[in-house]
Amino acid sequence: MEHPRADMRYPHSFVEFQSWFQTDGDCLDYLEWLRWPVGFVCPACAHTGGWRLNDGRFMCGRCGGRKSVTAGTIFERTRTPLLVWFTACWLFVSEKDGISALHLQRTLAIGSYQTAWAILHRLRSLLVEPIGEQLGGRVVVDEANIGGSGRRPSDGRAHSNKTLIGIAIEVLQPKGLGRCRMRPLTDSSAASLHSFVTDFVARGSTIITDSWSGYCGLGQCGYVHQLHCQAVVSGVRPEEPLPEAHRVASLAKRWLLDTHQGTVERAHLASYLNEFTFRFNRFHSHNCGNTFCQVLSLAVMHKPVRYKDLVVEQRSRITPPTEPVANGHPLSQGYSTSDRPWRTPKSSEKS
Repeated sequence: MEHPRADMRYPHSFVEFQSWFQTDGDCLDYLEWLRWPVGFVCPACAHTGGWRLNDGRFMCGRCGGRKSVTAGTIFERTRTPLLVWFTACWLFVSEKDGISALHLQRTLAIGSYQTAWAILHRLRSLLVEPIGEQLGGRVVVDEANIGGSGRRPSDGRAHSNKTLIGIAIEVLQPKGLGRCRMRPLTDSSAASLHSFVTDFVARGSTIITDSWSGYCGLGQCGYVHQLHCQAVVSGVRPEEPLPEAHRVASLAKRWLLDTHQGTVERAHLASYLNEFTFRFNRFHSHNCGNTFCQVLSLAVMHKPVRYKDLVVEQRSRITPPTEPVANGHPLSQGYSTSDRPWRTPKSSEKS
């Protein structure tokens, strides 16, 4: 698979981003290239070929169906201009510690906090990596408590005000940390812990845990199970309890406190953990443009995410505005006649 290259398929800096995307038409054209790089493909009958209508939609040459570029994506029926979406996506991937909804609202002058909050949560819904990309090698698995306040109970495994999460982190040799996975757990029972391990760690890997009874039986699930007291991990002392998992948990807690001020509801904790995992696994990647292109590629392949599916508590319906809405189409459908940088023919690309 050919990977996008800077200055050809995606902007390399924010200055280039501003020069590439100046109108909603520029953004719409970029989404069209990401979704149909070789031409329009009908989502209904998979027929290749059609023509563009005056309203910006495409008509299939076989079934006659009419589809817009944003139909069937997270941008479907959005009232927010695509240029705002693109700028929010760039800030989302370029900021080292992410961006809060309040900061996004103030930066882009978004009229509603709920709109900024929904944009970020829709972007977080794209960051769930496929289960097939599992961890491997030597993997440390542990639990941690996030959120709430107060002291732990005597058993140290759960807290009424906190959320129990599972942490799996690859340990590289001779030293260093690899990828990680995190997910909220219902409890610390063997069923919950075994489900977490089998979902995120490839069979045949070496699982390193503490002596908690919930991890018993991992050897019968296709893993090499070692207790921490029996393994030497990253050269630390055997009596030191799983420092890799504790380090990742501390980073996650600090990130939630710094970026989001700790105001994370338990129902949305999984989405925030997905964002933290996404950033942690790409810590050494300094190419914001490539990440920006990857997120938008996931956006045009992802099904629509409704606001009612994001909120925890349903509120009374707000009276819609009296102004007509363009049926989910961007505010601007204008197309420039100049060549797009991402649409440069392959023959003219430098080797």
